[in-house]
Amino acid sequence: MSDTSSLLDDLNPIQQKAVQVTEGPILILAGAGSGKTRVLTYRVAYLISEKKIPPENILCLTFTNKASHEMIERIKNLLRTTNYELPTIPIMGTFHSFCAKILRKEGKVLGLPPGFAIYNESDALDAIKEAMGNLNIPTQKTSPYGVRATISSAKNELISSLEYPKYARGYYQETVAKIYLEYQKILDKNSALDFDDLLLKTIQLFQTETSILTHYQIQFKYILIDEYQDTNPAQYLISKYLSNRHKNICVVGDASQSIYSFRGADFRNIVNFEKDYPNVKIFNLEQNYRSTQNILDAAHAVISKNRSHPILKLWTDQDTGEKIEVVQLRNETEEALFIIDQIKVIISKIAGRLSDFAILYRTNAQSRALEEQFLKSGLPYRLVGGVSFYERKEIKDVLSYLRLLQNPTDSVSLKRAEKIGKGRLGKLKQVYQEISANLDQYPTLGLLDLILQKTGYLAYLDNGTDEGKGKIENVKELRSVAEEFPNLIGFLENVALVENGYIPNQKQATSNQQETVTLMTLHSAKGLEFSTVFIVGMEEGLFPHSRSMLDINELEEERRLMYVGITRAKNKLFLTYTRQRLYFGTRSNNLISRFLSDIPQALILSNTNFKDADSFDDDVSIHDAEDWLNA
Repeated sequence: MSDTSSLLDDLNPIQQKAVQVTEGPILILAGAGSGKTRVLTYRVAYLISEKKIPPENILCLTFTNKASHEMIERIKNLLRTTNYELPTIPIMGTFHSFCAKILRKEGKVLGLPPGFAIYNESDALDAIKEAMGNLNIPTQKTSPYGVRATISSAKNELISSLEYPKYARGYYQETVAKIYLEYQKILDKNSALDFDDLLLKTIQLFQTETSILTHYQIQFKYILIDEYQDTNPAQYLISKYLSNRHKNICVVGDASQSIYSFRGADFRNIVNFEKDYPNVKIFNLEQNYRSTQNILDAAHAVISKNRSHPILKLWTDQDTGEKIEVVQLRNETEEALFIIDQIKVIISKIAGRLSDFAILYRTNAQSRALEEQFLKSGLPYRLVGGVSFYERKEIKDVLSYLRLLQNPTDSVSLKRAEKIGKGRLGKLKQVYQEISANLDQYPTLGLLDLILQKTGYLAYLDNGTDEGKGKIENVKELRSVAEEFPNLIGFLENVALVENGYIPNQKQATSNQQETVTLMTLHSAKGLEFSTVFIVGMEEGLFPHSRSMLDINELEEERRLMYVGITRAKNKLFLTYTRQRLYFGTRSNNLISRFLSDIPQALILSNTNFKDADSFDDDVSIHDAEDWLNA
């Protein structure tokens, strides 16, 4: 090969060191936009071309198949520059795909046939329902979705179906314990594993068959793990078992970007890495290649309030950049119109593209007001990680109920309502019989609340998961539309017009993704970057979310989510809030988000003074609104 410097020329000094130190445990703390994927791929290429490590002795674990494929291509391209012919590729993939390969090969010692089935979420849910049916547990009272989420969480915490009854407390967990046992029997009978079992069975294999574990420990002399802050207890244990022989484990991550605790991710795995490996070498990647210094300073001001994990101080050799624009609007409609106007102005000034812009929000329900104004303006957009508001299943369900009140002969709505549950449909018919003679006298909001109450639809959605809570929020946001259109006929007409508006825009977004504005939740934005970013709804209760107010750990995760949102912006960042917001059908005057008070005034372009940084105490859940507003 050519000399080492030619391979590493594109790396900065600290990146080069992180690549060249190959022996022993390595912790690479990589801030947002600091080139962590680059370091990981260069490290693999360096091991192969410079250290002459056979590719089959290298294991690289990622969190998405897309990330694995991209890394493989990058490694191949890097090795081509060194005139190195790659006979084989390193073992690369997600934890789940890696475990599936091991179990296909070795699982027979656990009684698993090589052709065992892997159940996706839909399959697993069907098996949960079958288990509940076998136990005569009605799905109307105990949500199969909630049971599935609880069992998944237990498996990620390494609690088997035999062990779970020991931890069960209260009626719900005791019910789940029974279902868990029956569910596992069904999986065993069908020679099937769910996704969590892929990890759990691999751990069982390593614990019971030491010769098999030793074989893989010998094979994988070098282990690299991306996004280590997102590992759950099962993934953490697998990596520890595999690295226990050579100790050549390199993990890359950033605790400040750990935002997936609801999926079982535990940022403490990266915090505790030093305890697990006392002779660890740590490299801090703090040079940012994405954002201006003002944006980085704003992100640091927010995240530095966290106390449970290390904080990197990011810097860039780019210009200081424009100040952060904090903008107060009258309501959510003005907020959306302001964003549309700003996009048009910026494009006209710099000849930019629509794909340069992203609008980020805390909850999916917030997309409704934005979508409706984008449709009216004709500005193309696309939703990432979700579907349009009126295309969401829970919204279509509730609309079918309302349409049946207006027109009981609507066969399409009737068919949908029957699928939701004949018992709930019977309750709806009772409502119709009671009010049909005076239907015109009932406001839409009153009708909506009445059918939600009588049918118990919100309880039906409340499965104990974050997904279920998000669906409930979407239905509650439909109340905002009902508030604006008090006449049921006018409400349904407006919905139909907006629904028809979605279809062409969504097709346009799919066929021409380069020319659409991106709308997404903050969780969906991780790993992406945009020239200009708008973070909307910067109000207490929205962001940080009201569910985080009573738990300091959840509040710290909200801060990490804000940090992720800010660091998506390359050149320009807008933070917007409203004096009054119609949300869940209620007009409210929310306090300004505490995250705005964290950002130094010197970084902000705003008429509002956020000088009182102590107005919010993260240890306190209730704040004095009058003191804050008078600050």
